[in-house]
Amino acid sequence: MDLAKGLGVLSLALGSAELAAPGAVARLAGIRENGPAVRTVTAMYGARELAHGAGILSGRRTAVWVWSRVAGDVLDLATVVAGARRTGASPVRLGTALAALAGVTVADVVTARGLSRRGHDGAGEFRATAAITVNRSRAEVYRHWRDLEHLPEFMAHLCSVRSSGSSGRSHWEAKGPAGSTVRWDAEIVEDREDEEISWRSVEGADVENTGSVRFRDAAGGRGTEVVVELSYRPPGGRAGAAVAKLLGEEPNQQLRDDLRRCKQVVEIGEVVRSEGSPAGQSTRQQLGQRPARPVA
Repeated sequence: MDLAKGLGVLSLALGSAELAAPGAVARLAGIRENGPAVRTVTAMYGARELAHGAGILSGRRTAVWVWSRVAGDVLDLATVVAGARRTGASPVRLGTALAALAGVTVADVVTARGLSRRGHDGAGEFRATAAITVNRSRAEVYRHWRDLEHLPEFMAHLCSVRSSGSSGRSHWEAKGPAGSTVRWDAEIVEDREDEEISWRSVEGADVENTGSVRFRDAAGGRGTEVVVELSYRPPGGRAGAAVAKLLGEEPNQQLRDDLRRCKQVVEIGEVVRSEGSPAGQSTRQQLGQRPARPVA
């Protein structure tokens, strides 16, 4: 937390300087000509820094505010380079400014990742829960889930799951926000045949997570009710989750969609949509899925 507070103080100091003397700050960054437009942009960035500093020092949602500094750092770097190209720049001052910005960016990223891993203020953990009824027996549905390599057939965010054999461990790769890939190893912590499977990520995971799937008889002999619960800490804590929502990857909705595809795969062997849907009749290829294997 000491480093985070230091970054908060730095934001207040830099923001105050940018608001009080935007032209001088621009010249220190190496930009020789700084007319009204440059001074206005610099002052706006000063107001942003003051907001970051106040947010960090408030002690609430600290990880979110530090991640917002990271986004601001990227914007600062791009703005300095663009301004230097447009108005001319002192090479020595420009190099010094870029080096300083890069150093601050590294400090911000390290601090933000550390806060997110610790789930600072309880803001880093998210849960998703969904249920569906599958018109198959508990034994059949359980066997399909117990072979973890089946999961990418219907969980669209998963790229692959590779089991390591009798050790109960597996390697997972999944799609992250903005086209990124996240990886982790997991271990099964509970396995009750035809009733429940639970797993958790092991140390070193890109995304800390736990999950469970429970199987119970559906009312009226209609098959099996499948209940899935996931808990995870996305990169960037709440900031990472907000980005995921903006990209249409809100976890509860995603899990509900996954279970609908699970029902189709277990009941008929593939993911099917109506011919009138944009994806066409079958989405197996579009989702990058392999054909469902028969359940023994």
